Amino acid sequence: MHLRLARCCLALGLATTALMSVGAMAQELPKVIKLVVPFAPGGAQDVIGRYLASQLSSRLGTSSVVVENKAGAGGVIAADAVAKAPADGATLLLATGGAISIAPHLLAKLPYQAQQDFAPIALVADTPMVLAVRTDSSYRTLQDLVKDARAQPGQVSYASTGNGTVSHLTGELFAQAAAVKLTHVPYRGASPAMVDLMGGQVAAIVTSAASIEPMVEGGKARVLATFTATPISTLPGVPTVQQAVGISGLAVPVWVGLMGPAKTSPAVLARLGTEILAICGLPETQKRLQAVGAQATCAGSADFARLVSEDSMRWASVVQRGNIKGE
Repeated sequence: MHLRLARCCLALGLATTALMSVGAMAQELPKVIKLVVPFAPGGAQDVIGRYLASQLSSRLGTSSVVVENKAGAGGVIAADAVAKAPADGATLLLATGGAISIAPHLLAKLPYQAQQDFAPIALVADTPMVLAVRTDSSYRTLQDLVKDARAQPGQVSYASTGNGTVSHLTGELFAQAAAVKLTHVPYRGASPAMVDLMGGQVAAIVTSAASIEPMVEGGKARVLATFTATPISTLPGVPTVQQAVGISGLAVPVWVGLMGPAKTSPAVLARLGTEILAICGLPETQKRLQAVGAQATCAGSADFARLVSEDSMRWASVVQRGNIKGE
């Protein structure tokens, strides 16, 4: 009799504890959650951030998620704001490599510690990079470009979306891996870089698939290769760099994910991570991401942290070998 009573009390206690845990988790989520986007409104990352905010608001029910754009300094301004925010789940970062895995190796001093001040929540998407030329370029394949670059060191130029950007560093990574000397020409964004590519001022461009696809569809540009592990479905017939020239290790994830201040409650991080992964798996999400040139790469916090660490090591090596300085 006493044993049965003890078991009953134990079961009741465990059930109560479980209910309290769920209740505490729900209470820990603020009524208003701010998702800081490190880019101006209208771009691909902003579109992704606003979509996630809307979906997250619907799923959480008791919390409203709003977007705050904090553009500038390659994402450093936004990242710093989140790193210094209260760790209560009320402030999140739409994180990208610029502020987290690139800036620490380019800038002598950062107002935050990229590896210590943020807690990864979930990986959401990849906005893949490509190397492209004008349609009338003599470079029909990536092998053609490499051959010319080896015959004329420094004479083959490529445009990037800015010094120290993932576009610039991906081009430098390729040059280092292919053992060629390319001349880097930085621009302030993809649009002016594209204008000079079309005008013949530069031989090639390293940019996102999303920014070059309209030029490809218009018959003005040709993509020679993608910096991905597998071909991109929206660019049929285009090989990866490894397929094109046999150089491995050039699948470069241009990742997008959610992070929060490092000391945020594990319960809050876990709840948010669960919801983001559920959103990431929706067919609607796949369509939304594809519309802005992104691919869903849904992954939890552990895999996300691993990817960021690998990304950071990659860019540290590229910056050091290329003696690249930040602005």
